[in-house]
This record gives sequence, structure tokens and C-alpha cells, in this order.
Amino acid sequence: MNLSFDQAAELLDEIAESFPPALFDGLNGGVNLLREAKPDPELPDLCIMGEYCHDLLGRYINLYFGSFAVLAEQENWSPRIWARELRQTLSHELTHHMEARAGLHALDDKDAAEMDAWREELGDED
Repeated sequence: MNLSFDQAAELLDEIAESFPPALFDGLNGGVNLLREAKPDPELPDLCIMGEYCHDLLGRYINLYFGSFAVLAEQENWSPRIWARELRQTLSHELTHHMEARAGLHALDDKDAAEMDAWREELGDED
């Protein structure tokens, strides 16, 4: 089942409200659900679900509805799975935010190692 953009946005709002407000301190650009899918620039078969951004606009989190919708269609997600995936992605990006504020990078390192593994695995198909 695929949720509409508005349904996913409402669900994401409910999920975000369930997190402790302190996790959002310093997140001046908030949490944004964007309509598009975002393919990984190096591995276009993979979609980026979300990203923590810290740039000239400030600190903010983008989640990509289109990326979620692609997987939901492929895997026939129920509303429960939608909620789980949105919660896990938001939690992941909030962890990036908290680590960045603390000057840490453990999750960045873990993500980089996972991407290296994906590159190796998908590179074998060439």
C-alpha cells in the first residue's frame, strides 16, 4: 500500500511529536518531507531516504517521500511498515544531528562503511 504525500506527512508529524523535544534543539530548519525520490549519486539503484544537512541554511533534516514510495511499492508496505521506516529514518538523522552538535562522527563512519560494502556488492554486477 502506498500512502499519499499528505498521509505520509501527517504520519511523520505524529512520529516527530513522539520524540523528546530536546532532540530538535539547534535544528533550526526543522524536519522536511520532500516530494521527490533521491537516488544515490554513486549507486543510482539505491535511494536515499533521508539526510541530515548542516550548511549555510542551518541544520535541518530532509526525508524523501519519493524514495519511501519507491520501496513501499516494491515491497508492498502496510501503513505499519511506513510508520516503522519513517521512524527509523528520522531517528537515524536525529542521531547525525546530535553527534554533529557533540563533535562526534561514529554514525558517519558506520554509514560510510555500509556504503563501501554496497559499492563492492553492486560493483560486482558490472
